[in-house]
Amino acid sequence: MPVLNDKIAHFYDRSTQVWLDTWGEHMHHGYYGDGASAKDHRQAQLDLVNVMLEWGHVKQADRILDAGCGVGGSSRYLAEKLQAKHVLGCTLSTVQAERGTAYNREAALSTIVKTEARDMMSLRAEDGPFDLVWSMESAEHIEDKAQMLQLFYDLLAPGGQLLMATWCHRETPPPLNSKDEHILSRIRHLYHLPPLAPLSGLRQDAEKAGFTGLQTEDWSAQVAPFWQAVIQSALKLKSLSGLLKAGLPTIRGALAMRHMTRGFKQGTICFGVLQAQKPV
Repeated sequence: MPVLNDKIAHFYDRSTQVWLDTWGEHMHHGYYGDGASAKDHRQAQLDLVNVMLEWGHVKQADRILDAGCGVGGSSRYLAEKLQAKHVLGCTLSTVQAERGTAYNREAALSTIVKTEARDMMSLRAEDGPFDLVWSMESAEHIEDKAQMLQLFYDLLAPGGQLLMATWCHRETPPPLNSKDEHILSRIRHLYHLPPLAPLSGLRQDAEKAGFTGLQTEDWSAQVAPFWQAVIQSALKLKSLSGLLKAGLPTIRGALAMRHMTRGFKQGTICFGVLQAQKPV
């Protein structure tokens, strides 16, 4: 994992500024509901956070872990919306951690929200307990999904909740075919991902970890319009200039957007959500 982590960190160190200039501090999909891509795309990103909270029936949490936090967009939003007393955000990217810390200060949230350059898999039970573990499009970067879910379970306080959104591959059977494997291999290579899992596999791993009250849903149709918007934004002059400055890995990541679009269209890539509780 250290080599993969280094590649992930380097990718986000170089590409984060391009994203911030174009999309702002929320570094994840948007939620479109009925698939209406005419929705303001930054609003769609906030809508995804809010719909996740509504789906999980989360109204308040004192201590929150934002596992794979980017520049802490969700960390700050959750801190205020859920009236949290402590939010810890972890990212592999030192650039993201530095920007997140600056944003925390600008939002007058430095005493509540901490954004750290830290592998979330290095966390231990003593770093908690947390009332909510929030994992927004970061689990796909973790190779051992079962170990990750066991860690999330151990980090939660009794009665605590996990809310996760992650990239998955489609359910099997039927087995993945050559078209599926080609798209998955390109996405994995360009975004520095270990093998993806089906949503049912994550659910099974969560059950083995001890979670109860599990629910999963496929929100692929609700988020798919986001990728076309990202492609269009990348073609703007400012974004093109930023891509060139960011270097080859970021340019390759931008080119991978067409694979994501195709993956959603043919059903190879799924946007899975999972919620679960740690028993009291």
